[in-house]
Amino acid sequence: MAETPYFIEVEEALKICFRTKIQTETELTGLDASYQRILATDLHSLVNDPPFDNSAMDGFAMRYEDTTNPPSTLEIIGTIQAAGQEDNITVGPGQAVRIMTGAPMPKGADSILQVELTSSDDSSVILQKEGMKHFIRKQGENLTKGQVALKAGTFLTPSRIGLCATMGHNSIPVVKRLRVAIISTGDELKQPGDKLERGEIYESNSFGLAGLVKWLGHHPVRMHCVGDTLDSLRESLNTAAEDCDLILTSGGVSMGEWDLVRKIMEDEGDVHFWRVKLRPGSPPLFGLWKDTPIFGLPGNPVSSHVVFRILVGPWIRNATSATGPIEVRAFAKLATTVKPTKDSLTLRRVTIETTEEGLVAHQKIHQGSGNLASIAYSEGMAVLQPEREYSIGDMVEVMII
Repeated sequence: MAETPYFIEVEEALKICFRTKIQTETELTGLDASYQRILATDLHSLVNDPPFDNSAMDGFAMRYEDTTNPPSTLEIIGTIQAAGQEDNITVGPGQAVRIMTGAPMPKGADSILQVELTSSDDSSVILQKEGMKHFIRKQGENLTKGQVALKAGTFLTPSRIGLCATMGHNSIPVVKRLRVAIISTGDELKQPGDKLERGEIYESNSFGLAGLVKWLGHHPVRMHCVGDTLDSLRESLNTAAEDCDLILTSGGVSMGEWDLVRKIMEDEGDVHFWRVKLRPGSPPLFGLWKDTPIFGLPGNPVSSHVVFRILVGPWIRNATSATGPIEVRAFAKLATTVKPTKDSLTLRRVTIETTEEGLVAHQKIHQGSGNLASIAYSEGMAVLQPEREYSIGDMVEVMII
């Protein structure tokens, strides 16, 4: 058996992850249920948008040549109030039509003047300026019938769902949500709300990881916490492999005697790598348990969050061919000193202030990997390259939390 890659660069870890593929399924969903879903195929527009030339303003429609020497007085020959209204109006020389926003342009008219630049009575209108040709929305200027308006892999946001409706679709093909098992390990873990005894702590990682899975548009399956026995861990992993597309474990991947996830994966699973040059979060593993991909995440809550953002999220997007949600990154000026580690990509939690000179990053809170508040109270994570010095005033890349 090939030797397991050990303590590797983040880029190498991602390459290894991406070699593991999964078979995704497609299903139809209505637009009301399509938020944060992933489009499974290219989506063509069923119509032109706009479907006809229409007015972008409330005002008057007329021939531009009748407006070139304002003020101009034109005869009002009718009104067009709404899209779809029946009309047989043709605008001739010296004539104008009252028109509302979105209403179809009458024949013969090629410009609009908004109502606030006119004065009128029942029979005539005085135009204070020349007509505006750019106030006409042209047929098909946004979308043309048959055009691929959204590509496969598109992550469906509210505006993109609205675009699906604009194209005439009431249901769309989407990637079936992955079922992601989340298993926290450790005898010391209790559920929030239970009474804590000495040496016990509340289990929090599964809740945070479930939120991250939902953020990516998939379905988290939070399983019962597993105590520190190989039999109970094996049973939970077997159940997860049968029911889910991906397994996330929390805890048990370091080098200690009771790090059972690492032990059972080495003895009975298929480990593709163990330990990554990433701080916090250096001890994750990735591999297969009964042909189901598994990420073993560290038990410290900050570490599990960081590993998800750096490794798990990219793998899920790659496996489902999803273009989003994207990791938003920006550059900020350091207002406090930050220190990378010698040999690893380091993420320091920072608060971000918006100033006239741009974004400013402050490291204000204890950076321990067990301090979940350091993420909860921050807006970003400064991405620090190893063996580089960072000083106050330097620009640093920040991953927005």
